[in-house]
Amino acid sequence: MNPKIVIRNETHNDVCAITEVTIAAFKTLEISNHTEQFIVEALRAGKALTVSLVAEMDGRVIGHIAFSPVTISDGAADWYGLGPVSVLPVYQRQGIGKALIQEGLSRLKDMNAQGCCLVGHPDYYRKFGFTNMSGLGLEGVPHEFFFALSFDGHTPQGNVAFHEGFKADGQREGVRDA
Repeated sequence: MNPKIVIRNETHNDVCAITEVTIAAFKTLEISNHTEQFIVEALRAGKALTVSLVAEMDGRVIGHIAFSPVTISDGAADWYGLGPVSVLPVYQRQGIGKALIQEGLSRLKDMNAQGCCLVGHPDYYRKFGFTNMSGLGLEGVPHEFFFALSFDGHTPQGNVAFHEGFKADGQREGVRDA
């Protein structure tokens, strides 16, 4: 990774840049519903961005990652969901996403989190230690795309539920003009 890249906490001044990075990162991804920017906004509005990091180079935000709390049906506590993770297309495949993931996982561990889960590409997330855990899943997601990483060696059992913000699609349902 380029030594000029700094990984840091997001600030209020980064919000617009994070939206732009997220839109650009997922624009051509066929498996995307192109709602990732709305998910980040909803997580932020719901005060559910437990860890929100940006990758910055020369004063410009070029990447972002979000971690938010999840619930698990067996009652396991202190588990988090990873995502979305976004890097501007011109900077992809240069280790920036990897650095964001590693720093985010490190910060979760420093907070005494018990583990992290995500929906993602099987070939990518295994290199960080994520696995398809028997008995742990996300409804509607094929098992081979749901990954978890336990920090304490304990594997929860049951269904994972991500924050409501993951249902955000940019529509302001139920909101009327006054």
